[in-house]
Amino acid sequence: MPAILGALRRLILTPRLRAVTFAERKFPGAGSPATGQLEAIPESVICGFEWGIEHRTLWDVERRLETVAPELRGFAYEGATMAYAVRDAMAGGRGTRTKRLLEGPGLPHIFLTYIGVGFAMARLPRVLWRTIMPDLDGVPVHPTMSWLAVDGYGFDLAYFHTRKVVGEQRPFRPYPWLGAPDYFPRAADQGVGRALWFIEGALPDRVAAAVNRFAENRRADLWSGVGLAATFAGGCPAEGLTRLVDAAGGYAGEVALGSVFAASARVSAGHVPEHSRLGVEVLTGLSVEAAVTLGATTAVEPDDVGPGGSPAYELWRERIRSSFDKAAEAA
Repeated sequence: MPAILGALRRLILTPRLRAVTFAERKFPGAGSPATGQLEAIPESVICGFEWGIEHRTLWDVERRLETVAPELRGFAYEGATMAYAVRDAMAGGRGTRTKRLLEGPGLPHIFLTYIGVGFAMARLPRVLWRTIMPDLDGVPVHPTMSWLAVDGYGFDLAYFHTRKVVGEQRPFRPYPWLGAPDYFPRAADQGVGRALWFIEGALPDRVAAAVNRFAENRRADLWSGVGLAATFAGGCPAEGLTRLVDAAGGYAGEVALGSVFAASARVSAGHVPEHSRLGVEVLTGLSVEAAVTLGATTAVEPDDVGPGGSPAYELWRERIRSSFDKAAEAA
């Protein structure tokens, strides 16, 4: 019976692979040279979700996830986390699958597994969000980096509801994530920025134009998301990345900030593909190792508060951003 229930969950809840292709989504960047590379990412997420939603034990899911190529494995973990968060919600918020995954085999991919929680949030009513993020013992970046779940929420809505979120630029409603409701729309916009890299096919000029269609007060967060996606997902040669920095103009520090987080995520997972190394070098002017060191040496405590009462996560981001702004002023 458990095997039958798992198969039913998979059949009912798993998105079709075709549903995430750029052509199916009618993305303006469909057909760009990076399409195949970028489409493999949401396809890996769906595979991870399919395994997580169907199989009974974490052992079964982990073994399947570890068969995915290192470059894409973190995305498969995103999908499995999304599935586990949905299953825990179906258990009335009393499930422990997400906690066991994030503290166990998903720990090296913690940046991406947080995002997977956000993917689940996009599919669940807000009333169920209160218990969606488990307490994670012994995870150094928790709960500070759990804002990446909100980033994942924004990415998901931009990817699957592109007309409303990107075309009409509808703002996100606040939610008291970590007691900071006013920051919630900003963190979601960071995910929208990541989505723009996919929607526009990793074409720098198109990505920049898409960002510039948003209100000025949203662009900083969008650009940091672009920098993270350009580094982590790749799809753009060095000359294109240079154009991206030029197009960002005064937001180049935001692009570099996103790239630092991408470097940290790749190193945490134990695999840095060449496109990520290139992205870090072009977008930050640093080596991967130096970018990770910058992220580590500017880290904050969970109870730290930034200017205007912004959460510790934004204070951390501000410290990284400031290092690039100071370097630009000295140049």
